[in-house]
This record gives sequence, C-alpha cells and structure tokens, in this order.
Amino acid sequence: MVKFLIADDHPLFREALRAALQTEFNKVVYLESDSFASTIEVIRKNRRLNLILLDLTMPGCENFYGLLRVKQNFPDIPVAVVSANEDIGVISQVLEFGADAYIPKSTPTSDFIHAIKLVLDGESWVPEDVKKKLVEVKSETKEIAQKVKELTPKQFQVLRHIKLGMMNKQIADTLNVTEATVKAHISSIFKSLDVKSRTQILVAIDKLNLD
Repeated sequence: MVKFLIADDHPLFREALRAALQTEFNKVVYLESDSFASTIEVIRKNRRLNLILLDLTMPGCENFYGLLRVKQNFPDIPVAVVSANEDIGVISQVLEFGADAYIPKSTPTSDFIHAIKLVLDGESWVPEDVKKKLVEVKSETKEIAQKVKELTPKQFQVLRHIKLGMMNKQIADTLNVTEATVKAHISSIFKSLDVKSRTQILVAIDKLNLD
C-alpha cells in the first residue's frame, strides 16, 4: 500500500495539498504531521513510507534540522521539500542536504504531480527556471549542517531558544526543565558545534541560511 506523509503545520494547506494530490494519487494512504516530533513519530510507525512532503519551518524543523535529521535517520525514504521560500540559496542547501525535490508552494498542481512522479521513480526535481540558478553550498555551511544534525531534539530546542536571546532560566521555564538540565544541554551544544560561547553559536547557526 502506497503511503504519503504530508508534514506541514498549517491544517488548511495539508487539506488543500491532499485534495490536489488525490486527483492523481487516489489509491494512496495520506498521513499527516505538524511538527518535527510528530513527523518522526509518524515515520517510526510507518517505516514503509513512499514519500515525505516536508515543510522547512514546522516547529522543531528550523535551520534545516527537520530535513537533516529525517535524511539521517531514514535515508531510504524519498523527501520532497514543499516550501513558500523560493530563495536560491535555500533551495541549493536543501538539495545539498539530501532532499529529492524542492517544490515551491506556488507550483501549479500539474507540475506538483509531475514532480512527485519523478521522485517516486527515483529521480529529482526542481522548477526549470531554478536549475540554472543553483549555487554551490560553501564547505563551512556543510560542516555546520553536519554538526547540527547530530544534536538531539532536546538540544535543538535549547539551541532555538538561545537564538531567540533567552537566558538559561527562561529556557528552563519554557521547556519545563531544571536550569541544570539546560546548562547540560548547552555544554553539549558547545561541544557538538565546537564553540565556546552563545555568540559563537549564533554565528555558526546563521551559516544555515534559512531566515
């Protein structure tokens, strides 16, 4: 049985995408998720997924973390990133980090369906007008991406809050953990990213150009 996972935090978009796809893929079982955590949960319960349609900015997926972790943990499942972001730098990084397709949300339904058919056949897809504009991803960006995907989901949560400028106590209160736990996560982040300060964390993470 063919299964597609639509991973996006906007219910109306999931509903619209599902309706559009059902015009062509009417014998597919459609699964849904709305965050990094729920996406991983659905994948673990459905290891034989045929395709993941992944949004880049769901909760927990920022700075390519969702894509990086999904491709690391489930490398055999094709992933098509579906995003409103049409920045060439972002598209180039998405493809470098393992996505099989980059489908802008502005893509006509006929092209969307064509893209999915190619991915299901083991090929890749990006819009024709994008192909010649793709840029090489810098080695330092690849290196930080490699380090970021090694972070646990809890560590990445802490990283996200550091990026927002929150102090340890604020992070602890937000995540409902002790301040000692936050400090332990930050120490692990320092080690994983090979940095020594919060400022260096921000400099490192900004190399992943998603904002």
